[in-house]
Amino acid sequence: MAKEKPPALEIRSFPDHHVIMQPNPLRKVLRRVGETDLDDPVLRAEQALAGLSGEFKNWMAIEADRLSAAHAAILKDGFSEKNSEELFRAAHDIKGDAATFGYPSAAATAESLCRLIEHAPELDKVPPDLITHHVQAVQAIVHDHTKLDRITTASELSRRLRKVADDYLVRVNHDRPEHLEAIMAPSIVPGD
Repeated sequence: MAKEKPPALEIRSFPDHHVIMQPNPLRKVLRRVGETDLDDPVLRAEQALAGLSGEFKNWMAIEADRLSAAHAAILKDGFSEKNSEELFRAAHDIKGDAATFGYPSAAATAESLCRLIEHAPELDKVPPDLITHHVQAVQAIVHDHTKLDRITTASELSRRLRKVADDYLVRVNHDRPEHLEAIMAPSIVPGD
């Protein structure tokens, strides 16, 4: 089937200027709707999101458990490439999803853990408690995210873990300026 030739440009001439009218081939595929049949896609999306919001806690619990399982594998078998990658992916998924699902402190903590994994010269030299505290913080934030005082505590915990992780990374990367620049960069996770 041959493609239909696009309509030509229309040029209108006036004494002191020209107006070039670009044809709009999309006009053929538009469908006009009456005033009573207006659809609001944003409203539909918000309604769909509200309908799913009850499942957010379950999704976050599954992601937090995945992070714990990856950490348990590291404690059992060490920092193999597979184990390290799974720990990073689990933390990265939480970093990306948690703020959307209403857990911004978990996102910040997961981001801090991702930074540790990404910028530590040797993962097996990272203090084990530092990684454990990140994993436990995500678990606590996800499972105890119900009251305002706990949310405030979670935010403070996230900030402190980030500070400790950054201090460690600055110390071990003193001779790696390309990593120092990334470590000193501000967080990309939406603020809580």
